[in-house]
Amino acid sequence: MNDFFAWLHRGVSDIFPNKPDAENADENLIQRLIQTDRPLRVKLGIDPTGSDIHLGHSIPVRKMRAFQDAGHTAVLIIGDFTARIGDPTGKSEVRQQLTSEQVAKNAQTYLDQVRP
Repeated sequence: MNDFFAWLHRGVSDIFPNKPDAENADENLIQRLIQTDRPLRVKLGIDPTGSDIHLGHSIPVRKMRAFQDAGHTAVLIIGDFTARIGDPTGKSEVRQQLTSEQVAKNAQTYLDQVRP
């Protein structure tokens, strides 16, 4: 189990669900998952605000591939509404709004780039 725990945490900053009142919540979760012998369903959400996936996406996309290679299910969630309205969190300027067509085109290029 320690090997799995180390593999799971490699390149990862947070694991959800994490319970603040449980000292070792992720270890307890891993133990329960091992006992059920079910594959994990791991999700990654991205907003297609540009035409290409950028370098910042490479680490989570590679981690998703590692989960797939280990027999788990990887789910890529592409946010169309959030991409259209923009998310200026932590930024000093508002992101330009995109049309539905722009978002759909960007989403397709994202899918083309992450497919093997």
